[in-house]
Amino acid sequence: MSEIKHFTIKQMSENDRPREKLLSKGALALSESELLAIIIGSGHGDLTAIDIARMVLDSYANNLFELGNATYEELLRFKGIGDARAVNILAALELGRRRAIAEAINGVRLDDSSQAYEYLRHRMSDLRTEEFRVLFFNNSNKLIREEVVSSGGLTATVVDPRVVIRRALELNALSMIVAHNHPSGNKNPSEQDVMITERLKQACMIMNIRLSDHIIVTKYDYFSFLDNGKL
Repeated sequence: MSEIKHFTIKQMSENDRPREKLLSKGALALSESELLAIIIGSGHGDLTAIDIARMVLDSYANNLFELGNATYEELLRFKGIGDARAVNILAALELGRRRAIAEAINGVRLDDSSQAYEYLRHRMSDLRTEEFRVLFFNNSNKLIREEVVSSGGLTATVVDPRVVIRRALELNALSMIVAHNHPSGNKNPSEQDVMITERLKQACMIMNIRLSDHIIVTKYDYFSFLDNGKL
C-alpha cells in the first residue's frame, strides 16, 4: 500500500496559499474557506486544506453562524479532521464569538423587548438545549455584562436566584434582563418559567435591583413577560 501524501499549504500553487495571501493582502482579502484552511493547516490524502475547509463550510450551508454551533463530534466526521483540528476549529469559533459579544456589549442600551430580542436572537435562537442568560446594566442603563448562569436539557434549565443576585451585586448592576431559549420553537412560558420569574422578581425587589424583563427566545419570535403583564 502506497503511503498517503499530505499536502501542506506551502505545497499548493501560488494562488492557493492563504497564509501568504493574508500576509501580503491582509485577512480581509481571504474568503471564509481560506481562513478556515489556515486553521486546518494541511491537507489529507488527495485533499488540500482548502478542499477540507470548503467541505466543512458546505455542510453548514456556508453559514458561519451555523458552523458556530458545530460540535466536536460533528467535526470529526469530516475526512481530514482529527482531534487536534477539531479542537483548533472550535477554539477559533469561540474566540470569534467572544469578540463579537465584547464588541456588542460596549455601550449597548436595550430599551424595549424588541431590542433585547434582536440582541439575544443571534446568541440563543439556534442553541440545541435550554440556556439561561442574564444581561446586567449600570445606572445609565448600559449593558455591562452578559453571562450564562445555567444550561440544561431540551425542555428546562434550573436557575438559582441567589446566584443571579450575587453576581448583580458583584458587578454593581442596578437592573437586569433575564432570558432563556426554547429549542422547541414554542415561545409561550411554562409554569416553571412563570415560577422562576416570580422568584427572581421577589429577590430583586429585596436587593433594590430592577428586573426589567424576562425574554423567551425562539428562532423567529419571542415572549416578553413585561409586555404581557406578567412582570
